[in-house]
Amino acid sequence: MHVCYYTALLVMDVGKMSIYRNAVWFVKGLQEYTKSGFEAAAKHFAAADLDVNLSGRSFVITGANSGIGKATAQEIANRGGTVHMVCRNKGRAEAARDEIVERSKNEDVHVHVVDMSSARQVWEFAQSFSQNNTVHVLINNAGCMVNQRELTDEGLEKNFATNTLGTYILTTALIPALKKAEDSRVVTVSSGGMLTQKLNVDDLQFEKGTFDGTAAYAQNKRQQVILTERWASQHKEIHFSSMHPGWADTPAVQTSMPSFHAKMQSKLRTEAMGADTAVWLAVSAAATKQPSGLFFQDRKAVATHLPLASSRSTPQEEEKLLTALEEFALKFKP
Repeated sequence: MHVCYYTALLVMDVGKMSIYRNAVWFVKGLQEYTKSGFEAAAKHFAAADLDVNLSGRSFVITGANSGIGKATAQEIANRGGTVHMVCRNKGRAEAARDEIVERSKNEDVHVHVVDMSSARQVWEFAQSFSQNNTVHVLINNAGCMVNQRELTDEGLEKNFATNTLGTYILTTALIPALKKAEDSRVVTVSSGGMLTQKLNVDDLQFEKGTFDGTAAYAQNKRQQVILTERWASQHKEIHFSSMHPGWADTPAVQTSMPSFHAKMQSKLRTEAMGADTAVWLAVSAAATKQPSGLFFQDRKAVATHLPLASSRSTPQEEEKLLTALEEFALKFKP
């Protein structure tokens, strides 16, 4: 029976396979990614893991003015860490900073205005930041889900430019600074949605077929997981991880996925629940006892592929992704 089922799956065309992946993923999500999923997982958390004093440690957090990024920044500021908020909108970032400082009584919270979809701005920020500051931990949280195919001023598709290329440039540009710091880490906020996608290196900017913002976002999130694995194997001195926050009630979910938000609102996690694993990976001693390069959900390393989902990529495809990103990065390097 199982063999027949497996064979049937293998001969499915790509369209049916993506329907299979989406269905399996949604059932998994209802069980694990919701508020009740978090509450069940949290029964096994070691509360002491987050009892840390972060004074003297410096954290760069992208997209830190709202949602999971802001909740992460708040938790780090509460524990005395120096927080560098990398945000696109100056007004919103400064309002968020004031709130974080007010709640944490920690003045060491700084705003840097950078549009993560602009490769040149990301480069310029990374270069000047490295010269003037120490960085112990980078949290790649900024992301976007644009539902119409839209190009940046640099001519790149916006989801790809923000989620993948921006993350790639910022991380690679800060690696030399991270290597100089003690107990350095890179945490990338990915998404369980990446489980529905197999890496597609032949259409990084979604030029073929009908554009689907949700699929584009999930593809970018798959790319982030692969980058995390690659960086971990290349840079042993830094602890790399990626994570899934679960389905959280954030401004980004409300605007990018209004129908999902409306249907699921009562089941969604709070922003703090969504941020919990990112904070744990960034600050706890327990996190660095885990191997570098893994994908986490609720403080546990989890599989990066659904069962029978044919979503694995070859080393050659992954190499092709890195080569393409390196070419894009160099093209915009100031």
